[in-house]
Amino acid sequence: MVKVNVESPDETKQYGEQLAPLLKAKDVILLDGDLGAGKTTFTKGLAKGLGIKRNIKSPTFTIIREYQGGRLPLYHMDIYRLDDGSGDELGLEEYFNGDGVNVIEWSEFIADELPDDYLKIVFRRDDEKGEDFRTISFEPSGKRFEDIVKQIFPQVEK
Repeated sequence: MVKVNVESPDETKQYGEQLAPLLKAKDVILLDGDLGAGKTTFTKGLAKGLGIKRNIKSPTFTIIREYQGGRLPLYHMDIYRLDDGSGDELGLEEYFNGDGVNVIEWSEFIADELPDDYLKIVFRRDDEKGEDFRTISFEPSGKRFEDIVKQIFPQVEK
């Protein structure tokens, strides 16, 4: 796990942009944190890094937003409002085995349906240090994502 501190939304976006070129189809990125912690801001950077030009919006009320037009499609999901906490009706397995990058907010609600390999990114606010101050933790699961985190943060040793 690697933790970084950011002091602006632009810094948060930059980490998304850095991650994007390292991703491939079927990758699963989990974004967890309180409302307003930076999950959608990070996804905007990720989309930019994938070459997606469309405006990225939170999928809070639509559950899944699909974005095309970049190097890979981006499937941005917000699982918080699922009625029974099950992703079966969404066809999550089809997304996970599909042609794009899967970004899932509030992943704890579908923990049993997640693949073994993913990158979990946790956003924590610290308003005492400033309105835009965040600590972002990169928590890889599986060798592929361990290697990706090492590429983004080569200076960090475990």
